[in-house]
Amino acid sequence: MGAISVCQPRRRKRPGLARALTKAERRLYDAIPEEIDYVAHADYRLVATEARLFGPEARDIEVHRWRSYFDGEEPARGAAAGCVRLSRADEAELFRRYNYARYRLARAIRPQRRHFSTVRARQALIWHRRAVDGRAALIGANMSLVLAMARGVHASRIEFGELVSEGNMALMRAVDKFDVSRGFKFSTYACQAILKAFNRLMTRTRKFHQRFATAYRPELEKSDEVERRHRHQRDLAIEDLQRVLGGNLANLSKVEHTVVEARFALNGYGKPHTLEMVSSLVGVSRERVRQIQACALTKLRAAMEQQVA
Repeated sequence: MGAISVCQPRRRKRPGLARALTKAERRLYDAIPEEIDYVAHADYRLVATEARLFGPEARDIEVHRWRSYFDGEEPARGAAAGCVRLSRADEAELFRRYNYARYRLARAIRPQRRHFSTVRARQALIWHRRAVDGRAALIGANMSLVLAMARGVHASRIEFGELVSEGNMALMRAVDKFDVSRGFKFSTYACQAILKAFNRLMTRTRKFHQRFATAYRPELEKSDEVERRHRHQRDLAIEDLQRVLGGNLANLSKVEHTVVEARFALNGYGKPHTLEMVSSLVGVSRERVRQIQACALTKLRAAMEQQVA
């Protein structure tokens, strides 16, 4: 198997490409890698292989793709209900089609480096679409493997969504490298690849927590901005109140002064007094203290509003 180049060299401008292909086709053609990886098989060189795999008589294979409304939390065990697994024969046929499409795509792309051909470009687009569709079908039909294996992993420091993401990447790599001609089921090969991916993830996570014992989590940091603003506004209001009381700008009586200062712990009163305590202090009933307080606050509010204005 040839390796897919990670850093693709920039293709030169191909004369006639803009006239031969539409804009969408050019974007798709430019997305094709320079090196195409595939699992080789002796039958690919036979003329009858294309007709057998993609011809009119090729049998239809219905792929029941796994659906999940995954939102980052571990879904219920019934989330993959209705997913019908591929039979062994259908699975093998899909892998043959996928790898044959990649084989034909490689054959169409390789000569383009020496001499660009519009015919080969259109052939490359056809086989590229077939390869992409085949890969998507194989991945979609086997995604339940990832969810089933992720449920069996006990990793308290790894979120379930991170496990699923790592497993999906391993599943995609397994689809690209699986050789169906060896006679094994894909699930056997894929499960081993997914388990290795989980182990690598847990190893990386363990090493990370060993080096960084604590982590900064912004959502746990509570801002005190609102509280500081409230304290600042309260201090300003107290200063204004003391200024109004000190100059008697509200024309309060002596009893009203005493009630307000005692109730709100101003001018020497250590803590706010209750109505019962103030009633003993000024010698009137609790209800009368409440009335005096209400009248005094009305006067103070009017005086402070006048000061602000």
